[in-house]
Amino acid sequence: MQHRLHPDDTIAALASAPGSARRGIVRISGRATGLLLADWFHAPPNPSTANSSVANSSVADSSVANSSVADAPRPLGRLPWRTEGSVTITGFWTPCPVALHYWPGPRSYTGECLAELHTVGSPPLLEALLGEVFRRGARAAEPGEFTLRAFLAGRLDLMQAEAVLGVIDAQGEDELRTALGQLAGGLSEGLAALRSDLLDLLADLEAGLDFADEPIEFVAHNELSRRLQLAVGTLTPLRRQLGERTRSDARWRVVLTGPPNAGKSTLFNTLLGRFAAVVSTEPGTTRDFLAAELDLGGVPIVLVDTAGAESPRDAIEQAAQAQRAGQLLQADLIINCSPWGATDASGDLPKTNVLEIVTKSDLATVEDRERAGSRLAVSVHDAVSLARLREAVASRLTGNGAGRRQFVGSTAIRVRESLELADAALERAVALAEAERDEDLLALELREALQELGRITGAVYTDDILDRIFSRFCIGK
Repeated sequence: MQHRLHPDDTIAALASAPGSARRGIVRISGRATGLLLADWFHAPPNPSTANSSVANSSVADSSVANSSVADAPRPLGRLPWRTEGSVTITGFWTPCPVALHYWPGPRSYTGECLAELHTVGSPPLLEALLGEVFRRGARAAEPGEFTLRAFLAGRLDLMQAEAVLGVIDAQGEDELRTALGQLAGGLSEGLAALRSDLLDLLADLEAGLDFADEPIEFVAHNELSRRLQLAVGTLTPLRRQLGERTRSDARWRVVLTGPPNAGKSTLFNTLLGRFAAVVSTEPGTTRDFLAAELDLGGVPIVLVDTAGAESPRDAIEQAAQAQRAGQLLQADLIINCSPWGATDASGDLPKTNVLEIVTKSDLATVEDRERAGSRLAVSVHDAVSLARLREAVASRLTGNGAGRRQFVGSTAIRVRESLELADAALERAVALAEAERDEDLLALELREALQELGRITGAVYTDDILDRIFSRFCIGK
């Protein structure tokens, strides 16, 4: 398992995207990073590009200060810096020019000495450069090992580590905003503060239990109830914001529904930009549902086309309606398509996540348009109406989900059960406090809540949790 690898190892990996580019990056981290560079990296005697505040520093990395290499950068101080230079690669006739970026621990990303070698993004050159790093004592980093070391060093908590992956995998502005917000630590700080307050509360409570026979009150009863209620007030909204349909992917699920022959499949093909669903003037052409990923109005979604809403006449139609109902339950937004002149058939739909549109607006009469009301008029032959539909979908999704999407998808799945258990334990603690019941039981409930909160932030973790999280990272992150 990757997190059982020796923490004193110096690790290295390609940190730039695969393929040719103007610049490629090799990242190195570990206690011996400074020594590796001192024996290898060559810079001008007075590098003009070095950070002046560091170049004049009198505090040197001991591994470099003791090196006999005359033209090694001196000193590798305790502040980050950058300088131009070169390294030698076995089998190359000339030195390889590189820009060295160096961050001494413990203020680096990993909490230990960290360096990056920036050079031309030629895959053969980068492979040779990385091979030379390995020959000089580093080993290949495992997927996510740089971020794992940041977590183990206390530079990030577990939610922030997951947010790093969320930033890497973000497929739209909404996903990126969520991941960056989580990475910034707002949620982490709030939960850490809550856990700290509960630890103090538990300490006061248990101190009172130790002196139960003495007239000493470490925490007043009304203060105990107040702090517990504040804790519940913090957790309950977070638990509710996860919703009932936590997903492993971060794409919104948008479902097209409506009566047969309402133009759902034609709209599906048009929004997708290719022929995916069979289109016919015969009602009931769509029996199964179709799903496809796309960006709609700048928001990444899964668009789903379903069978027309009707009373089933046989087993096949009954199965199609069951599938339609299942997709509606999973939807973040339902687009209810009604052709011009048709009566409203949205009786079986929820009231909070439905966008009502009238399809085939190019066939509408003046009377039809008057009856449309607030519903959005859409025609697959009208670019303006399609643009309005895209904007409406994006607005409804980001508006409705802004409060719920405080977690990236992987974090939401992992913490959902812990949030529920912690919230339930605190609710029971509040009930015990208000009834002035046994404080031993109240302390047990507090310990359970603290255990679950620790699992959320990573203060409490197990090997399999770390494996599950960091194995999804790519190498070099």
